[in-house]
Amino acid sequence: MSKRENIFGSFKYAAAGIGDAIKSEPNFRVHIIIGIVAIILASILQFRGVEWAVLFLTEAFVIAMELINTVLEEIVDIISPEKKEKARIAKDVSAAFVLMSAFAAIAVGIVLFLPKIFQFLSV
Repeated sequence: MSKRENIFGSFKYAAAGIGDAIKSEPNFRVHIIIGIVAIILASILQFRGVEWAVLFLTEAFVIAMELINTVLEEIVDIISPEKKEKARIAKDVSAAFVLMSAFAAIAVGIVLFLPKIFQFLSV
């Protein structure tokens, strides 16, 4: 993107990147689906402001990690199309970003959702 393009051009490129990730990355689609389910459940459980903020930040973190993982894997494939040990390590560590963020999201989900679910079921 050139510096002359307006802010809407930036959004167009970002949307195209998200579209590419949705089309090409099955794990990205899984994270999106889980995020949508979490939002629906949070609506049913009547999350409050801070809970919504934590939920959205957590979801954005996981999705951002998945996007970073995709970028790094693509770069490694361009730089090293043949199989090399260092390329494998780079890709595996990049995948570990996502795994660690997913574990953190699960922990946040437990803290946010379990008390609400117990309260919902006891009513």
